[in-house]
Amino acid sequence: MDTPTKNHIGRKISRIRELRGMKQEALANALGISQQAVSNIENSEKIDDEKLIEVANVLGVTPEAIKNFSEEAAINFFNNFYDNSFTNSQGTFNASHCTFNPLDKVVELFEENKKLYERLLQAEKDKVAYLEKLLNNK
Repeated sequence: MDTPTKNHIGRKISRIRELRGMKQEALANALGISQQAVSNIENSEKIDDEKLIEVANVLGVTPEAIKNFSEEAAINFFNNFYDNSFTNSQGTFNASHCTFNPLDKVVELFEENKKLYERLLQAEKDKVAYLEKLLNNK
């Protein structure tokens, strides 16, 4: 599976784009080029460094990550990630394990949004009162 993309930068870009769930159109829009230009890039064995840097930035990776990308390494990464997640659920410590309760964060965000809503509502009430006062003075 690794052989077709061994040194073909365009195919590596294509696979990374697909793994990121991005369509050629979205990449084209982010780069300010046409979808056909993206297709040409993905069919090119080599691209210039400047364009590689632009593509890497849009894909959220480094140019080196594109150059060194391999299907096998990606599969191993995801397998290891899954294995570590499974191990964590069994009680084994891992430094990347979540250190906060996500529900606490949801409640915290809810409270912040509630306060913001109350301030906005009060501001609207103040505007209405001001406008009513102006109308009554006429």
